[in-house]
Amino acid sequence: MPQTQPTSTRFGPEGAISDDGMRRGLKNRHLQLIAIGGAIGTGLFMGSGRLASVSGPSILFVYAIIGFFVFLFMRMLGELLLSNLHYKTFGDIAKDLLGPWAGFFVSWNYWFSWVIACVADITAIVAYTQFFWAEIPLWIPALCAGVLLLLLNLQPVKWFGEMEFWFAIIKIVAILALIAVGAVLILTGFTHNGFQASITHLWDQGGMFPMGLSGFVLGFQMGVFSFIGVELVGTAAAETENPRRNLPKAINSIVVRILIFYVGSLAIIMSITSWTELVPGKSPFVQTFLLAGFVPAALIINLVVLSSAASSANSGVYSGTRMLFGLAKDGHAPARVALTDARGVPTRAVFVTAVLLFTAIPLLYAGDGVVVAFDFVSTMCATLVLFTWGSIVVSYIVYLRRHPERHAASRFRVPFARLAPWLVLAFFVLLLCAFIYSEGTRWATLATPVWFLLLGIVWQIRKRALIREGRPLTGTISTVPHPLDVDEDL
Repeated sequence: MPQTQPTSTRFGPEGAISDDGMRRGLKNRHLQLIAIGGAIGTGLFMGSGRLASVSGPSILFVYAIIGFFVFLFMRMLGELLLSNLHYKTFGDIAKDLLGPWAGFFVSWNYWFSWVIACVADITAIVAYTQFFWAEIPLWIPALCAGVLLLLLNLQPVKWFGEMEFWFAIIKIVAILALIAVGAVLILTGFTHNGFQASITHLWDQGGMFPMGLSGFVLGFQMGVFSFIGVELVGTAAAETENPRRNLPKAINSIVVRILIFYVGSLAIIMSITSWTELVPGKSPFVQTFLLAGFVPAALIINLVVLSSAASSANSGVYSGTRMLFGLAKDGHAPARVALTDARGVPTRAVFVTAVLLFTAIPLLYAGDGVVVAFDFVSTMCATLVLFTWGSIVVSYIVYLRRHPERHAASRFRVPFARLAPWLVLAFFVLLLCAFIYSEGTRWATLATPVWFLLLGIVWQIRKRALIREGRPLTGTISTVPHPLDVDEDL
């Protein structure tokens, strides 16, 4: 079977450029803030109110537990990426360790997941825009958002890094401001409607598990949505100037960030406002600022949530584009999609991915029935992302068995490496059970096998075509030392 040539790398004024045309243009500050941005999404700003109303204070344990397992998963992803710097996407890891079929499934599945998520983000952008301009036709902000995302992703990767850097700064400032204001209200014994701010409210209104086991489980079902995108730092690492130094820093800081931004902010909110007063669909951040007497709170937080939705969509187009680019390089998508311009931008992959975002426009005019259907598809998106995460964990198990010497030599080994992947897989299975347990997500979860059946059919067709043409089933992953490793040794 013919082999493709290993990828080599040359260096230009804006960073390393591999022979596939991609450029390493992301700096350490970009990767660190992308790691933060990926862990803070619209789910925290808007969805946490619904979560608290269902789970009560046990939401703090929900976020902490999910965050712990996400951290273990990210450590596995980090060790895999650093074990061979020729890995550029999750698909590369899957095809190298599990086989060509796995690379096909993982890459197409992740690309599809982000397309769905981006359409959801655009509809969210439209909703937030209406807060400022209620009379604006729905198609205008949707069209503007789609065009803006297309233009942003046609720029060199360093511009993506800059945009995500500033988007993340906005999120961080908003959350830290909430924590600071909340701490002052608690220390001063702020009282509103006879309710005095106190940390004791986390357990004095029915305990920390007021809704029992059922509410706790439902919290997991909804809480996992907030963490979709945290794996983006793995995709971005492929275009980072010094991944061996920068990637471990970004991943190791995930735990602290989750404790501060999720557990810390929600603990402050529920200490100031009774969790029973948090309204699903409304941002608890807005309510807290309003209680503190900040009248412009709704304006400020809605601007923050708007930027958060834009950030998520921008990251989704970026990540989906890189997946599609890798599929084309492997022969699993049209070869023309793999072309890059002189700046190292996979322009055709950007166009193919971004053009699908405009499907948000007809969805906005399709009525309530489609809104329900769209919620169905969004839930399916979360289930598909769990499949992607799970494939990385399974790849790690195979990596430990096949390349024990790489694991032994790694400077970024996973703690309790033999046990951790099985614990994470068991947790993912429990999450799927939680999805099935809830009526709101049950049928969307049960429908996901249809997507994988479709992928299986397409894979068999593509596989036979590649064999008939005498081409390899997928691209090869080079095992020669990466130029960045060579430079490091020198």
